[in-house]
Amino acid sequence: MLTVHHLETSRSQRVLWLLEELGVPYELKVYARDPRTRLAPAALRKVHPLGKSPVITDHGDTIAESGAIIEYLVETYGAGAKGELAHLQPAPGTPEHRRCRFWMHYAEGSLMNWLVMKLVFTNIPRQPMPFFAKPIARALCAKVQQQLIDPNVDTALAFMEEHLGRHTWFAGEHLSMADFQMSFAVEAALSRSAKAEDCPHLQAYAARMRARPAYQRAVEKGGPVVMAAS
Repeated sequence: MLTVHHLETSRSQRVLWLLEELGVPYELKVYARDPRTRLAPAALRKVHPLGKSPVITDHGDTIAESGAIIEYLVETYGAGAKGELAHLQPAPGTPEHRRCRFWMHYAEGSLMNWLVMKLVFTNIPRQPMPFFAKPIARALCAKVQQQLIDPNVDTALAFMEEHLGRHTWFAGEHLSMADFQMSFAVEAALSRSAKAEDCPHLQAYAARMRARPAYQRAVEKGGPVVMAAS
């Protein structure tokens, strides 16, 4: 049976959502983060050398990286999907296919870099350190966020907002692989940026995503989607 090695509050949530949509049976192995460092446990290195999540095992193969896993699942289990899932992989040469490919790469290639940095620089001043270092850390992290991180996150939010004002889903009018790949980034963006309140189309997209029964089942099984600032 297909096994999902799921790290709590991690990108592997998007894999659970896809599997729930496809109705593919799977075994779920949940790994807890280190309570102090919030890093993945060493046990994940026994599954894959990088020790990261998501990672799946299926038919003797071990597959890592969200995009690669999503493509594998769609190609292996989604080819005959009907109804709303019939366009998970848009036909090559179509505008939907080009948009799907773009958002599949944008999620991790551009967007998540800034969202991870946002989380890190928000949390640094809250970590244990000598009292005299606190003001310095706070000021430095605030400057990095104001001058570098926040402008890039704001640009990404505006970009997604404009796109979703013209399309129901990221590839167009149908649910596609891109939505599963973008789902974690959307949740992270909404939880880490104050500007998200000014993005009604992005908020409406997230509401459509969260309203899907398969998404709700994935959250019930895998737990909260994103890590809150500590």
